[in-house]
Amino acid sequence: MRLFVAGSIIFVFVLAPMALMAQGRRIDTTMKVGKAGYRINCLNKSAEKNAISINPVGFENEVRDFSFDLKGLLTGAEVDDLNKDGFPDLLLYVNTKDSLNKSTVIGISSMENKSVVPIVLPDILDDPRLRDGYKGSDQYMLLEGILMRTYPLFEKDANGVQQPTGKMRRLMYRVAQGEQGSLKFVISRFYDFQKK
Repeated sequence: MRLFVAGSIIFVFVLAPMALMAQGRRIDTTMKVGKAGYRINCLNKSAEKNAISINPVGFENEVRDFSFDLKGLLTGAEVDDLNKDGFPDLLLYVNTKDSLNKSTVIGISSMENKSVVPIVLPDILDDPRLRDGYKGSDQYMLLEGILMRTYPLFEKDANGVQQPTGKMRRLMYRVAQGEQGSLKFVISRFYDFQKK
């Protein structure tokens, strides 16, 4: 009987942190550049799917709040003028918790504070130059309007098993005009370096 009780206590303590890892912390914040920006609210209750609501702040009256479902956890957000037009753009950092432990960015751009449009980040697996050696674990950083993405590189060993190389790859994205007035992230530069 004591062994069963001790086992149950250990079992409870082992499971509790795992349950907490399945959900993130709630994000409810307002970020601005000057007088305009965005209020973001996401409960982060599930690792798979979360509703997010965004309220444009300081925009013209016609711009309404909007919401959508994220496939994953919202891990952070930043506001900056990514397309250098003088209006605030929003970046949402999302951890997808898929088999690659891939993270992504959702970009939203202000169109003169009268409307918003998405900024599309292409899937790295669609680019033959970049998909070799990619196994997720992305980290993002915004530096003076440039989105930087860094991830470890892997290669197959003699048994065909992916192993870390000790190298990292950094991609630098800028925002460019897409088709029919849309915006997209394009790679302006990428390079590999030795992990310290």
